[in-house]
Amino acid sequence: MPSKAKTGKKLVIVESPAKSKTIAKYLGEGFIVEASIGHIRDLPQPSELPAELKKTSVGKFAVDVENDFKPYYVVSPDKKKKVAELKAQLKDADALYLATDGDREGEAIAWHLLEVLKPKVPVYRMTFGEITKEAIHRAMDNLRDVDAALVDAQETRRILDRLYGYEISPVLWRKVARGLSAGRVQSVVTRMVVDRERERMAFKAASYWDLTGQFGAEAGSFKAKLAAVDNAKVASGRDFNDDGVLTARNAVHLNEELATSLAAGLEGADFRVRSVDTKPYTRRPAAPFTTSTLQQEAGRKLRFSSKSTMQIAQRLYENGYITYMRTDSSALSDEAVTAARRQASELYGPEYVPQSPRVYSNKAANAQEAHEAIRPAGDSFRTPAQVASQLSGDEFRLYELIWKRTVASQMGDAKGSTATIRLGAVAADGRDAEFSASGTVITFPGFLAAYEEGKDETRGDEDSDEARRLPNVAKGDSLSASDIVAVGHETSPPPRYTEASLTAELEKKGIGRPSTYASTISTIQDRGYVRKQGSALVPSWIAFSVVRLLEQHFHDYVDYEFTADMEGDLDKIANGQAVGATWLKHFYYGEDADPGLLSIVNNLGEIDAREINSVPIADGITLRVGKFGPYLESSVPTVDPKTGEVVEAARANVPEDLAPDELTAEKAVELMETAAPEERVLGADPHTGHTVVAKNGRYGAYVTEIIPEMTEEQLASLPVEYYKNGKPKPPKKPVKAKPRTGSLFKSMSVETITLDEALQLMSLPRVLGEDAEGNVITVQNGRFGPYLKKGTDSRSIGSEEEIFTITLEQALEIYSQPKQRGARAAVPPLAEFGPDPVSEKNIVVKEGRFGPYITDGVTNITVPRSTSLEELTRERAVELLAEKRAKGPVKRTTTRKAPAKKAAAKK
Repeated sequence: MPSKAKTGKKLVIVESPAKSKTIAKYLGEGFIVEASIGHIRDLPQPSELPAELKKTSVGKFAVDVENDFKPYYVVSPDKKKKVAELKAQLKDADALYLATDGDREGEAIAWHLLEVLKPKVPVYRMTFGEITKEAIHRAMDNLRDVDAALVDAQETRRILDRLYGYEISPVLWRKVARGLSAGRVQSVVTRMVVDRERERMAFKAASYWDLTGQFGAEAGSFKAKLAAVDNAKVASGRDFNDDGVLTARNAVHLNEELATSLAAGLEGADFRVRSVDTKPYTRRPAAPFTTSTLQQEAGRKLRFSSKSTMQIAQRLYENGYITYMRTDSSALSDEAVTAARRQASELYGPEYVPQSPRVYSNKAANAQEAHEAIRPAGDSFRTPAQVASQLSGDEFRLYELIWKRTVASQMGDAKGSTATIRLGAVAADGRDAEFSASGTVITFPGFLAAYEEGKDETRGDEDSDEARRLPNVAKGDSLSASDIVAVGHETSPPPRYTEASLTAELEKKGIGRPSTYASTISTIQDRGYVRKQGSALVPSWIAFSVVRLLEQHFHDYVDYEFTADMEGDLDKIANGQAVGATWLKHFYYGEDADPGLLSIVNNLGEIDAREINSVPIADGITLRVGKFGPYLESSVPTVDPKTGEVVEAARANVPEDLAPDELTAEKAVELMETAAPEERVLGADPHTGHTVVAKNGRYGAYVTEIIPEMTEEQLASLPVEYYKNGKPKPPKKPVKAKPRTGSLFKSMSVETITLDEALQLMSLPRVLGEDAEGNVITVQNGRFGPYLKKGTDSRSIGSEEEIFTITLEQALEIYSQPKQRGARAAVPPLAEFGPDPVSEKNIVVKEGRFGPYITDGVTNITVPRSTSLEELTRERAVELLAEKRAKGPVKRTTTRKAPAKKAAAKK
């Protein structure tokens, strides 16, 4: 067979179309750059496996658990066309370059391409940390083979996540609620948020007092705070534990009475300077960004979610503005160090650049030096001003942040001095009071001229002294005193995690990979385990149930150290020090005293679902996590005042926006006392005989009918079906009839609604009649008010009460008018959230054709179905607009259907 003629073409495959366009510019003629658009194949759902595999050792996970955990991969249905295109391109190529990202996932994508395309031409693995001409040319000079160890590590991680999720999630379905999921990292992250909320719930505040005063000297005045009384330190917030107990030895705990009397006794006292202590101040710049620190800082400074940050960074990388954004390394290449030092010298002066380059090492657990830090791309950096016209608003802000951090990292230390003045006097009652004031003066800003790192909220911030310049005073100087007042304080609970602080804690504990933090934090919110309250992450009650079950029955799998150790094991596989199949066998089947996941799942024993879903709140009041959400239940039996019979325990719904730590014993009692009756029997429908009840549900009050179950006699009287061989089929369980329901009008309540009104509500929609063309017109109540409907044409009407009074003639009159859209009377917005931080235009929520949407007049985004209008906060609205803005405008292309190809003539 003759060999294939050489064409001179070389096929380069990357992940994304944007990346392919940028790279194509630098490779020039002879190279065809195509995008795989991510992974081309994955593990299928077990239900999608071929019938012959479903009952084998592959059937449970799409992984052969009896043969070295070999995965069964399939090409994704939406990628079959792409694979065919790549195979066609490969036929005309003389060489294949796999240029996917250089991390484990990129290595796995390259391996999958190799397995599926089965090239018969030379194959080269090509990696680069930035998409610039210099980097692409360097990559061509450093080609290699696909790294089998990196692929093994990524495949092991994928299979591990499948085993974990598919074994543990069904337990959650049975004992907590359907549709829940467990994940190797997501469950541990959920536990961290729940643990923090538990700390807040158990927290007991302590009250303490101190004094402040204004003191003056010839050189100026300053504010100082009471530091000691009779040489004993005055207790501050950090001196109390979370039980409200003073833990500092020899500290004096001032209450209101002691503090107020001391302030009064110091009026007119002779204050003098007792000491002046001055120390040099030095502060070093922060290291260049890693994936984790970029997410943290973008959250603090730009208010970006982790997900938005990574989406924007991805676009900046693919278009050649920054280096690869998934990295654990804070190191800079020699070229980048030179570029940063040169730019700092040009912009701020040579005195701002230290003699030797700065070198940064990683402090995070499980850090990998596989990549460079995130920095501006190129051997010379473009300033933010030079790229401003090429980037969107959010892209520019993130690029500017990365540029500032990188340049600052190679600048000199900030230098200055910190002065502490101690001053005091003796009060009228003989107590000695000593005050203190501190201030820092920066004499050389160094890196601060370019950038200053943000910080997360911590307890004790109120006790810290602000940076300020103090007057020049000496020991023994007399000081005037004014405004000496007693100030009361309360200790604060541990602050809730924000996305930034949670990311920092995950990195510190070595849980998961920084490249997955954004998707993990997004997942626990999408699953309903965590919601945002402002920027704080608040766990749901269902998260408490999930974490409690996992802690009691799968303890190791939500243990922080165990999870971090797993990451270490996966790193060993990536470094070729361990084999994935061997590790998976130990994880799943266990060894010696270590039982393994399978054994734990098979020997769970009895799990008390009621106990798992219960949280004691107060004496006699327990929170239950039910099918339709959390509710309070009294353990004290309720007695019917008329009959004296014991009835169901009293219950009360828990407001969805009430954070767990806000559900105190007092609040629980209040909710129980003010709870509307959960259910009220209104009577029987005279036509059906069904009982009609009014209920308070999770989404508001409604009425419904109770359809009785079929009796054994009725079931026995059902017709019998037979097989073809004449044998009777087993009786089918009859399909339950769907009860009629109807939401109460705003003017109605469970306590006052009548049977007649309930029957009217359950009869909706009401048919008014037909128009001249025979189209049926109905009237009904909807989420946003009453409306008429004729086919797909809906028209709003005035009030809910009109539903039962409007006539066909009135409806036809409404339909005879043209449907008003832009010209209709202005409708007030559903919600307003003030100016957007980017566009500076007012953010409002409006009702649109496809439901409510958020807009600042420039960018529109539909309110997610998982978020109710009541739950929507300003922070969430800003975040959604930022994510939509980051995606850019939707590109609309007009495509023409190609004419059908004629079938080739048979030979």
